[in-house]
Amino acid sequence: MFRRLLYLIQDFFGISPREARGAFLLIIISFIALWTPTLFRHGVLPFLAESPQVVHPVTLDSVAATLEATSAGPDEPLEAVGPRSPATAARPVRLFVFNPNTASPEQLQELGVPAFLAKRIDNYRRKGGTFRRKQDLRRIYDFPDDLYQRLEPYIQLDAPLPTGTSETTAAIPERKAPTTLPAEIKASTRPVVVPFDINTVDTAQLIRLRGIGSTLSLRIVRFRDALGGFHSTEQYSEIFGLDSLALSELHRYARVQSGVQKLNINTATAEELNRHPYLRNRRQNEVIIRYREQHGPYQTPEDLKKIKVLDEKTINKIAPYLAF
Repeated sequence: MFRRLLYLIQDFFGISPREARGAFLLIIISFIALWTPTLFRHGVLPFLAESPQVVHPVTLDSVAATLEATSAGPDEPLEAVGPRSPATAARPVRLFVFNPNTASPEQLQELGVPAFLAKRIDNYRRKGGTFRRKQDLRRIYDFPDDLYQRLEPYIQLDAPLPTGTSETTAAIPERKAPTTLPAEIKASTRPVVVPFDINTVDTAQLIRLRGIGSTLSLRIVRFRDALGGFHSTEQYSEIFGLDSLALSELHRYARVQSGVQKLNINTATAEELNRHPYLRNRRQNEVIIRYREQHGPYQTPEDLKKIKVLDEKTINKIAPYLAF
């Protein structure tokens, strides 16, 4: 099972077996780091809350002395002093229409938002964050779903201004900047895609194709480099994650104009064979090397058919990348 997961990671990212093991370890660490806060919140904290806590008498005396020093003045007895801080007093919950982009932390607390969440929302806005939709409020970390359901009918956001306008120009309709461009201008600004060599192209050129973004373009380049180059356009369908649009764009513009980098089957080590996408089976590669050591160098791809662990389909796929 573990070895199959490593093969899937190698095929997906187009990396070597050693890099695949490192990527798998990184995925495990990321998964643990992602779920540790949730497990701690739902598993450890309730247990600690239910367990009895023993407080030392000296600690109680120091806390009482601190409260007396901060609450009562020099001539005012402690018993006559009530709660002064609004943070310690329970705030009455009152629901009213509000804008999360402009509401103050005090107003948010009046709506029933905890103080730490109100401060977190305020920090988010100070760093340039904006709530464009009501659902964006849920993006605040640890925002309760039941609280959002209670506040959702009272959230009122400002209507977004048209592109190219500001708050001062929005009040003057005759000076609004046009929100759309004429069709002829749009056509002139669209980048022109010309046919290219798939074995030398970079990600910037691939991104210009429809249906191919930064992730797919990087995956195409990595798969190409792991292969040693494409020898046929039929290999495009082997790239993981390509839909029909991206595949049609590759067949339309990507040409196979340069040769592939070949692997010498008579001198390659097991590690070098393992790095090729068509030779992921480590045990199979060890058999190839042992047969070569016992019977001498391979002369043609037909010699590989003498090895029972290799089927004809695998031999036909790997043959264009082998040197004898």
